[in-house]
Parts: sequence; structure tokens; C-alpha cells
Amino acid sequence: MGLLDGKVAFITGAASGIGKAAAVRFAREGAKVAIADTDDNDGEKARAEIERAGGEAIYVHCDVSDAKQVKQAIDRTASHFARLDIVFANAGINGVWAPLTS
Repeated sequence: MGLLDGKVAFITGAASGIGKAAAVRFAREGAKVAIADTDDNDGEKARAEIERAGGEAIYVHCDVSDAKQVKQAIDRTASHFARLDIVFANAGINGVWAPLTS
């Protein structure tokens, strides 16, 4: 029994890096995972990796800088899995590099 059995997780930036690692771990803990990213190729690879390991995942194309795409991706996730329990907002939008203090 996993920590997240029966839960559905939506993870942005999940095609690589920290987001992918989180998606793989969430799936290992029993969550069904929506991999949301703009990199369709790596997103599908991450989905396939989770499924090869026995998990359940979908890939949804999602640019987090576009509110309409975010809503569509969340709606597709909730529709596909009939629920949504966890949102891991991992993806970031590059802005201006500046020091935290002035």
C-alpha cells in the first residue's frame, strides 16, 4: 500500500527534472498522475516510464503562462481520472533575473 493510493496528482513541469522525479515518485506511491508540460516528446516518455513501472499516467500539453491551457489541462485530468486531489505547481515561468534583495 502506497502513501497516495487512490489519489490523482496534476504535476506541472513533469516532463523532466524535479517535476518528472516527483511524478515517478507519486506514481510509485500509488497516485494516478497527469504529467503537464510543453515538451510533448519528453512528456510522453515520462508517461511511458510510469506505465512500464506499473503506474497510471496521462500526458497533457500545458503552458503554465497561458491560463486557458492550464484550465484545459486540469479539466482533462479531472475528466480522465474522475477526480483531482493533488496539484504540484512545479513549472516556472522565466522572468527577469534580479537579486532577492536590493
